[in-house]
Amino acid sequence: MDYKKRLENFHPTKDFLICIDSDGCAFDTMGIKQRECFCPWMIAYFDLQPVAEAARECKEFADLYSKTRGVNRHVTIKRILTELLPAHPQTKALGFQVPQFPHYFAWVDDPGSLLSNDGLKRAIDSTEDRRARAELAHALEWAERVNWAVKEIVKGIPPFPHVRQSLEQMKDKADMIVVSATPLEALEREWAEHDVACHTALICGQEMGTKKDQIAAAAPHYPERNVLMIGDAPGDMQAAKANRALFYPIVPRDEIAAWKLFYEEGMERFLVGTYAGEYEKMLIERFEAALPERPPWEVN
Repeated sequence: MDYKKRLENFHPTKDFLICIDSDGCAFDTMGIKQRECFCPWMIAYFDLQPVAEAARECKEFADLYSKTRGVNRHVTIKRILTELLPAHPQTKALGFQVPQFPHYFAWVDDPGSLLSNDGLKRAIDSTEDRRARAELAHALEWAERVNWAVKEIVKGIPPFPHVRQSLEQMKDKADMIVVSATPLEALEREWAEHDVACHTALICGQEMGTKKDQIAAAAPHYPERNVLMIGDAPGDMQAAKANRALFYPIVPRDEIAAWKLFYEEGMERFLVGTYAGEYEKMLIERFEAALPERPPWEVN
């Protein structure tokens, strides 16, 4: 199926567009996915059992509470295995050599790579190097196991308070699309499970390109200053700014208050044209302060 055709065929019905990230932004699913699905299988597949506690700390920092929050799963795996975990005090104390996967890392770093299961399959099919095929196949097996775990474990988690009310309030005033790096199947299942998919004009997953690409496909249909991205990660903000869209941050560890503020004040400011400028700047400064660059074990 050519998922990108859905973006190409998108047409506006309102004067405003609101792009909404899903994991950790609209739904409180990011923590459980990282802690119960991604991390255990990362430890298993990348042979990190001797430093499991350190690996968990690195995973939580990289994916939840740092400036790489929300980054593609393969990018953060590389960051953990090559940067964070080798420098962790427990790893050093044990003299543990963190396993390295150079062919997989090269695929992650290649600007031409589609960082998804389909992208891994294409990379496997396009190389005759046996070691490269083995590393990429191993990464694919891990990614598929994570997707299986997410499907089995992540259920019954509703949207954050004030998300549903915000969607209902905005449905007659703005087109709303889901902009996400999560696999489309998981997104459609989660949004349908809680009966909020009906408020969206389109749900976009990783198969439809990066968040930047997704916004770029829809934003040109709307006047400048009439496009807003709601997200919980620096990558969401970067995707918005690359498309000259406004950004409303959902601050990690303070998500409920952020959605309450949007419902009570932010959405109205967006619609009447008083959101851009000092108000947006203030919210972004608060957001950036919540996501440090370096882990606490390096700072302390």
